[in-house]
Amino acid sequence: MVIDDDKDIGELVVAAAQEMGFVCVATTNAAQFPELFTFDTNLILLDLMMPEMDGIEVLRLLSEQQCKAGIVLMSGISTRILETAEKLARALGLSVVGHLQKPFRLTELEEVLSKYLDMGAPKNVVNYSPQADFQDEELRNAIECDELVLHYQPLTDIETGNVAGLEALVRWQHPTLGLIFPDNFIPRVEALGLIDELGWLTIDRGLAEVGKFVDKDGVIPGISLNITVHSLLDLKFPDTFISLTKKHGVSAANVTIEITETGLIKELSYALDVLTRLRMKSVQLSIDDFGSGYAMMKQLRNVPATELKIDMNFVQNMHINTGDRVMVQKTIEIGHELGLQVVAEGVETQQQLDFLRLEGCDIAQGYLFSRPLPQDGMVSWLEEYRSRQVQ
Repeated sequence: MVIDDDKDIGELVVAAAQEMGFVCVATTNAAQFPELFTFDTNLILLDLMMPEMDGIEVLRLLSEQQCKAGIVLMSGISTRILETAEKLARALGLSVVGHLQKPFRLTELEEVLSKYLDMGAPKNVVNYSPQADFQDEELRNAIECDELVLHYQPLTDIETGNVAGLEALVRWQHPTLGLIFPDNFIPRVEALGLIDELGWLTIDRGLAEVGKFVDKDGVIPGISLNITVHSLLDLKFPDTFISLTKKHGVSAANVTIEITETGLIKELSYALDVLTRLRMKSVQLSIDDFGSGYAMMKQLRNVPATELKIDMNFVQNMHINTGDRVMVQKTIEIGHELGLQVVAEGVETQQQLDFLRLEGCDIAQGYLFSRPLPQDGMVSWLEEYRSRQVQ
């Protein structure tokens, strides 16, 4: 669907899209949008500046209808405003493919249409699991009966191409509903007061399984484990954690604990106590999703971190959004100035990896290398990847 009050622009877009195999409908009146929109509409090219109903109002309507179509924003206004409109669309839960600054060349239009075709499913349904209809008792039993599993995603050294470590990510292997992702059950775990049990279960599992990923020289990769804000408030956490590393024969220096930026805001004195003692015991500390929360520079200055992870939303949009690109560049620069290793999350294309290499980023993580895999799948992936590296 093309929505643009400039008829000539609309006809140009329709012609180019049809040439690429799209079936198109176009309107010069955004007020007609509700009549034309159907739930099998896959892609919407939307002009922001229109009389009667502007593009922002259309975005609001699309959000209210829980639209899953890809969206391309078009306008002759400043790039900064276009980029802000993109951020708004994503905040509304919409899947943004990109934007076109008018006047645009035919090649630019074809490029954004090709990008949509390359994307396949909209980004906001990747890793989606339905809101599972499970009972609280099932969740309690899952923690007690070992139904929670870990999937692993590699962290790759950008300079050498070697696997630098693995991040452990929790999943619930429900006996009838299948694999359930954490966004669908973690809030319920917290409400039931079971978050500490879940946290220790995943830590213990990760430390027990990391030895399965040893390479031909007997070297065990580093492992990154996520902990909750609750763990940062437990002054006994460092000692209990170290006892588990010893139990499983894992060097503390080979373990990275990931903490979210927003989690650092609450009870900072407790958090600094726990984090400082962990570092004194040689555990590595990573600030996850940097730039997505509110702590930003103040907490980065206070926390004895060894690693900084750039939020994936900045990485995935840095080629089409000036603000995101600057955030990535400056985060790498600041991280290195503070002596931190910098990891870019959500790396999905060779273009993104090349840019990160040029900017001096240390580690890349994302679907370009592998999606998170269960233990057996990661063992197989590592064997194949390492054999390719030798060749």
